[in-house]
Amino acid sequence: MLISLLVLVPFMLYNAGFVEAPALDRMEQFAYDMRLQLTMPNTPDRRLVIVDLDEISLAAEGQWPWARDKVATLVDQLFDLYGARVVGFDVFFPEPDRDSGLGVLTQLRDGALKGDSGFAAEVERLRPGLETDRIFADALEGRDVVLGYVFRDFKVPPSAGMLPDPVLSYDALNTTVDFIRPLTYSANIPALQLTAASGGFVDNPTVDPDGVYRRVPVLQQYGGNLFESLALAVARLSMGSPPIDFYFDTGVRDGLHLEWLTVGTRKVPVDAEATVLVPYRGNQNIYTYVSATDVLHGRVDPSVLRDKIVLVGTSAPGLHDLRITPVGEKFNGVEVHANIISGFVENAMKHHPRFVQGIEMAAMLIIGLLMTAMLMQTPVIRALLLTVMIMVTIIAVNLYAWQYANFVVPLVSLLVLTFLIYFFHMIYGLFVETRGKRMLSTRFGQYVPPELVEEMGRNPKSFRMDSESRQMTVLFSDIRNFTNIAEALEPRELSQLMNEFLTPMTQVIHRNRGTIDKYMGDAIMAFWGAPINDPDHASNALKAAIEMQEELEVLKARFAQRGWPEIRVGIGINSGTMRVGNMGSEFRVTYTVLGDAVNLGSRLEGLTKKYGADILVGERTVSDNPDYAFLELDRVRVKGKDVPAGIFQPLGWRSELTAAQRQMLSTNNNALAGYRGAEWDRAESAFFQLHQSHPDKQVFQMYLDRIAFFRSHPPQENWDGVFTHESK
Repeated sequence: MLISLLVLVPFMLYNAGFVEAPALDRMEQFAYDMRLQLTMPNTPDRRLVIVDLDEISLAAEGQWPWARDKVATLVDQLFDLYGARVVGFDVFFPEPDRDSGLGVLTQLRDGALKGDSGFAAEVERLRPGLETDRIFADALEGRDVVLGYVFRDFKVPPSAGMLPDPVLSYDALNTTVDFIRPLTYSANIPALQLTAASGGFVDNPTVDPDGVYRRVPVLQQYGGNLFESLALAVARLSMGSPPIDFYFDTGVRDGLHLEWLTVGTRKVPVDAEATVLVPYRGNQNIYTYVSATDVLHGRVDPSVLRDKIVLVGTSAPGLHDLRITPVGEKFNGVEVHANIISGFVENAMKHHPRFVQGIEMAAMLIIGLLMTAMLMQTPVIRALLLTVMIMVTIIAVNLYAWQYANFVVPLVSLLVLTFLIYFFHMIYGLFVETRGKRMLSTRFGQYVPPELVEEMGRNPKSFRMDSESRQMTVLFSDIRNFTNIAEALEPRELSQLMNEFLTPMTQVIHRNRGTIDKYMGDAIMAFWGAPINDPDHASNALKAAIEMQEELEVLKARFAQRGWPEIRVGIGINSGTMRVGNMGSEFRVTYTVLGDAVNLGSRLEGLTKKYGADILVGERTVSDNPDYAFLELDRVRVKGKDVPAGIFQPLGWRSELTAAQRQMLSTNNNALAGYRGAEWDRAESAFFQLHQSHPDKQVFQMYLDRIAFFRSHPPQENWDGVFTHESK
């Protein structure tokens, strides 16, 4: 009962929002995506059509943005020739059209040709045809057109353009609902927005942490007013512009929890921030697409567009309107709006109501009680079958609520809770049955490499097994692309490959006085300086790493003869203060090392791929090997650490460096100084020279790419030249 309680309480605290569990959140997002993919209809909504600013249109009509008179022609064609019902633009027009030529003619009239009455008269004659913004505005006048715009959550640059009329005053709502509150906006020029029927924002500040568009706001609050999204504006306009009303969880406007919007006769489920879950109908291109150039030239079958809701957007990669969604990683942004509009019109939006939290809490209690009563009296096999049945029931009920009630009820937390209660009950039973064997785990010899046992026996006072702090060096190695290698081999061959790889690597480490901490699949963790003190721990670790790469070359030839894939290994080494000794739990103790220096060593191994280096070492390892030359690659902040760290690649003994290597070191130091001082010309010249001389070192091209980025996106004034890695 205590085991069940210890498992159940953290889950209930997680449900109540008192503790965070990012892993559970990610799994829940995955489960949401899977349910969506399994149940979406995969049929188009024929009421919507997307007029695509595609590559064909850009090639035929010129690069975007087009002249406003051409966009006006597009609008005229959609309404006059094709009879579209509503048109929404998933693009916006924040600046006047400067490509008409009117500005140049006006400058000539008032400047070089001032006083030329004939020229001035000609300019006035041409003016009506060159005022393209007015032409576009005239095309919008009296038509059901919604223009897009964006809100921003940062103050720079300042707001530009004109917002459409709000749908409601926040003060008139008489509630304390915390709507999303952007700081600035970039909207359409007044001449266009004043003549358009409406406007809607196209940004999404509620993208999930993994970058996936699962939910989108339909209302945002700015300047005391509420503004609607493009999807909501288009849907309302297609329904005759019914008013929006609000429903709260208690049925009164007490500001507790927003639960529904009513748009005419339709109820739109929302969360507390007025966001909706995007009801994806299918994969990319599920809707009807027509090319914009075909619309301009009247080449589209009129029945395709007649009385349809039309969205003007782009699938051209160069216009950067691709989104990551649960149903595709390169999903056209305009199609996200189309799915929301379809959900509004069909009244088919998923709902995650507030009371679901109470349902989940009650389900956890029931599962905890049921599992505890069952596992205390049931044999292992029967308990496993009953546990599987409970998990299948949870999935079935969840899918029923999803499909037939449009309720999104958490799934993963209940499944994981069920599994963990079963798992820990089984572990407890196994522990009770085998408690007579626990003393075996306390014997020192199982943690110490055989090569050092004899030396420890001769001088037993030189080591200790309890935890202490020491200056040590740690090494992490990992086979690159191991998943692909594993997939290419049969299990028996994979086992043979790993044995033939790990054996010589371990011999190299032991030969250089290292201790194998553990094998982690295809990875090796080793350390130097314990259990026996080793004043040369940094140099011995570096020697081991170099010899491991040399031994790997021998293995490559042997593996090639057997038809096995070629393997490459990344190695990270770091020195510093570490905590070493017996650590673990009552169930298992291991002799290992912990500390920030250990974590950095692991991160260095992970960075070998990014920097194209077989071996990366930390600053302390470099300082402990003064006779060895290292190429400084970067100063970085690795994931989980705020303090920057230098990373280096070993080159060779200083006394044995070639002239080319010495020149590379000198030029690299100059390049890094320029880069960290934001002297882009100096740094770029030096890194370009290095890239030309050493094309095999991808780090030089990496810096050229960074400099190109910083030229168009200058870093902050207090930039310290340190690069932050967000992944391990």
